[in-house]
Amino acid sequence: QVQLVVSGGGLVQVGGSLRLSCAASGTTLYNMGWFRQAPGKEREFVATISWGGSIIRYTDSVKDRFTISRDNTKNTVYLQMNSLKPEDTAVYYCNLNPPAEAYWDKGTMVTVSS
Repeated sequence: QVQLVVSGGGLVQVGGSLRLSCAASGTTLYNMGWFRQAPGKEREFVATISWGGSIIRYTDSVKDRFTISRDNTKNTVYLQMNSLKPEDTAVYYCNLNPPAEAYWDKGTMVTVSS
């Protein structure tokens, strides 16, 4: 059974930092992505990283603030989020990229307070 478990969310003030983790079981992580869904909005792409880590892309709104990385020995993908803004408030998910419907987990809530 495949499971992606996201952790590391929480409440942080504007300008603060959080590090999210996505640990996989039952599967090998291939190209992975972070996604988020803000209240009242559709889920959106945030960042992606290839299996070897050589290909990385970000949505424009998080460039130079967020860093995606992975540790294949731990089957885990990370999202380091710095200089957080109120508009980063959302539930954050990880999934394959492109995402597989069956792999969506409940995500982790990130709330940035001003």
